[in-house]
Amino acid sequence: QVQLVESGGGLVQAGGSLRLSCAASGRTFSGYVMGWFRQAPGKEREFVTGINWGISTTRYADSVKGRFTISRDNAKNTVYLQMNSLKPEDTAVYYCAARAPGRGPFISITTVGYDYWGQGTQVTVSS
Repeated sequence: QVQLVESGGGLVQAGGSLRLSCAASGRTFSGYVMGWFRQAPGKEREFVTGINWGISTTRYADSVKGRFTISRDNAKNTVYLQMNSLKPEDTAVYYCAARAPGRGPFISITTVGYDYWGQGTQVTVSS
């Protein structure tokens, strides 16, 4: 069974940085696509970024390009989201997601494109 556990959220001032981690277990993740989504109060869950674990291709939402960076550590089975130049509008619960290899190598930007989800971690950016 795939398990995803996020950590690293918190309260930060605008312009600051945070690094989120997603520890993955239960599989070998080399063929998986990993994604980060976020959900603000009263809004739908939206795609932030994703990475194909095996070939390291990445994709970013326009709203975070140049500020956020996704990466993975094979030895630790962990995906990271480095968030810089944070803005109040980045405030949300951030979720890690995984897409099984049998569904294709592309990085989906929709929630239905992922099979497994973490519990989420809160990020709050104050102005």
